[in-house]
Amino acid sequence: MQPHAPFFKKLKITSWLDLALILPTSYLDTNLAKSINVGEVGTFESYIISKQRDRNNRIKLRIKLTHFAQTIESIIFHPTAYHDKLFTQGSTHILQGRITNFQNSLQLNQPKVITPPLGITPRYRTALKETELKALLQTFLTLDRLTKEGLKVHEAQTLLNLHFPTNLHDILDHKTYKPHIIKLLKYTEALNHLGKLQGKRIDFPPTRLLRGDIQGFIRNLPFDLTKEQLKAIEDIKRDFQNPKKATKRVVIGDVGSGKTMVILAAAMMALPYKSILMAPTSILALQLYEEACKYLPKELMIALVMQNNSIGDYQNSHFIIGTHALLYKEDLPSIDLVMIDEQHRFGTAQRNALEKLSQKGKQRAHVLQFSATPIPRTQAMMDAALVDISLITTTPFTKSVTTKIISKEDFAPLLSHIKEEIQASHQILIIYPLVEQSEQIPYQSLDEARTFWEERFEGVYLTHGKDKEKEKALLEFRKDGNILLATTVVEVGISLPRLTLIVIVGAERLGLATLHQLRGRVGRLGLKSWCYLYTHNKNNERLKAFTKTTNGFEIAKLDLEFRNSGDILEGTIQSGKKFRWLDMAHDEEIVAQAKARLEM
Repeated sequence: MQPHAPFFKKLKITSWLDLALILPTSYLDTNLAKSINVGEVGTFESYIISKQRDRNNRIKLRIKLTHFAQTIESIIFHPTAYHDKLFTQGSTHILQGRITNFQNSLQLNQPKVITPPLGITPRYRTALKETELKALLQTFLTLDRLTKEGLKVHEAQTLLNLHFPTNLHDILDHKTYKPHIIKLLKYTEALNHLGKLQGKRIDFPPTRLLRGDIQGFIRNLPFDLTKEQLKAIEDIKRDFQNPKKATKRVVIGDVGSGKTMVILAAAMMALPYKSILMAPTSILALQLYEEACKYLPKELMIALVMQNNSIGDYQNSHFIIGTHALLYKEDLPSIDLVMIDEQHRFGTAQRNALEKLSQKGKQRAHVLQFSATPIPRTQAMMDAALVDISLITTTPFTKSVTTKIISKEDFAPLLSHIKEEIQASHQILIIYPLVEQSEQIPYQSLDEARTFWEERFEGVYLTHGKDKEKEKALLEFRKDGNILLATTVVEVGISLPRLTLIVIVGAERLGLATLHQLRGRVGRLGLKSWCYLYTHNKNNERLKAFTKTTNGFEIAKLDLEFRNSGDILEGTIQSGKKFRWLDMAHDEEIVAQAKARLEM
């Protein structure tokens, strides 16, 4: 294939499966009908028996359908000179139209004249002219090319039949493809996408094999690790001992799933060599440093590097924790393990600088990324073509969080509940949609609401995304506060062990993943907790579904279900959606089959 050719470039085609998946938006069937069916469109060989004008100046034809020896009537409602010249007594035509029954008489009104050759004509809507696309398909779409890209012969033939059909009964149910064809299209999309991803993965040999012992570390923890934490640690251990490939693994764990323990285990495995962990905020870096000091052996030297607050000697430490301030240290020691928490929160320049941390000539340091944004398993299988993935879907302890949808009439009971939690030395978080008032959003802003809370409660703190002192405010609140008023700045951030109640104002405006991250702020240590979704529409189906589960991976699947939907044959790909047929919320098995075939 020549992807630079203008027509391929215009259609963004980089594989023959791409071309095969540019499917007709409809089909024009001009094959002669085998029967006369009332209510259906048919194509008939027709003989004009008679022609006349009625008092409304319409042309009335009496027609014989020659293949059926059946006489019917036809009306041309707005005749032109063309119709007058075309339809003459004794002339024959191929006519297409819907058969109707009017007063026990069959009619074929306003028929279309079909010019041979007869057959099935696929219709396309693309960036190319239809004739250009059809020439492309005729020239390049072959059985041999499709089978070389992973399809079996019968699968490739089925795809070819969609572009060059001999009949529509085998491929269509009314106006959509038959179920077995839709399943094949899903499979083809998965195979095509995974094949492209596999081609993009480049592996390098590691700077070192990491074989540090972690049994003592695990044994000395004051709690047992979950099966999935241990599985992630085993995955990493296996990666660290592969002489051909430096580790490229993403550990995806739900809120409170215990990713920190996996980070600490990895730092132990790196010994006696050095490892580095970069976090997106000072608060997270400080929390991770405190956890490392608490659980790692005292002989392991740990340093913290932040813009205005550093602890320890980072040049001689085994484990260096920090923010992006690390990237500006020109005297960092040689690192054999780079770990990144919430990498998506770093900018492009910072990510490029991180890459350089792991490069040593043709060799690379091991790289582990950690994310608290759960994704459906189907997505994980897709992403695994580029990087290895470990999922942690369970939490070390059962969270007790009750989620309720509330509105204006529920405010008085909510206020009472807030007072009860504060009396129990617990903390409250209230999330507002905006900092300042907006006519576009029918909810109070942070600025509008603060007076209400400050007049009624002690220990009210406030922060938002543009607040330059937000980290200070969060730390002060954690220590002394009762109520924190904030925007979604706290979505991923500080651990607040006393936080038991969160109110999210205008909850229907946020995605389910964001709602889940916000809800994850409460009940971190197993305290009975509540999440109130404040909305003007208590019948919101998305919010109702959200209240029924606290599992982030299920919520990621729900998020897809509510976002994915659309027409089948006439549809277009939605903005930001990679696939037209494949449903990432439900097609895990199909993706697994495609992945298995590519690995054969």
